[in-house]
Amino acid sequence: MISIILAFFAGLADLLSGLIPFHYKIDESYTRYIIGFAAGTMLGAVFFEMLPELRPTDSIYIGVGFFVFYLLERLTMIHSCGEYECTSEVHRIGWLPVLGMASDNIIDGVGIAIAYIINPLTGIIVALSVIVHEIPQGLTTTILLKRSGQGKIAILFALVAESILYPVGASLSFLVPNALNTVILAIVTGDFLYISASDLLPDAHKKFNIKVIFAVIIGAISIFALEFFVKG
Repeated sequence: MISIILAFFAGLADLLSGLIPFHYKIDESYTRYIIGFAAGTMLGAVFFEMLPELRPTDSIYIGVGFFVFYLLERLTMIHSCGEYECTSEVHRIGWLPVLGMASDNIIDGVGIAIAYIINPLTGIIVALSVIVHEIPQGLTTTILLKRSGQGKIAILFALVAESILYPVGASLSFLVPNALNTVILAIVTGDFLYISASDLLPDAHKKFNIKVIFAVIIGAISIFALEFFVKG
């Protein structure tokens, strides 16, 4: 039940961040800081919490998660970008990227729940990383659909649908046999590695900005500090 609540908050972060472009023009520099911090938290979750929970035999599934998400993103061109960088040359405009994001949300929901089953602290850290990551994703959903000419009602429908899929994914995790828990966590770990290292970091560093570098480092340190504080 707690894992579903954590997944609900991840979906809420997606929804609320998606509402921001309706009322405010997004400043590119602020977007970079958010993306950099999100990348740092995801990498911190991977290195400090998720990898230590895996068995050596699960390493192959990290690669599976990485390359599966690589293929998914190449087919749909999804994920975060600053408002001034979400162009048709970079991201396909329309519903296909939203569907790609939605499938990723189910994976994240499953990952939150499985991580919590393995270790409650791991589940909380994974959930926090997803919540931070959903801020740029929610922004991207609204920006892409606005540029494709979609109306406010259609965009709100997409945001709500994306948000619901987190607790849906968390609920589906209870169908996973316990013997496969670390396998699923390994796949989600590969997913996190791809999103953070191959998607978020390049977007954050399209222009050199020392503050963005600090945002990445602070994101990773915040995860380490949280883990140290709870365990210490």
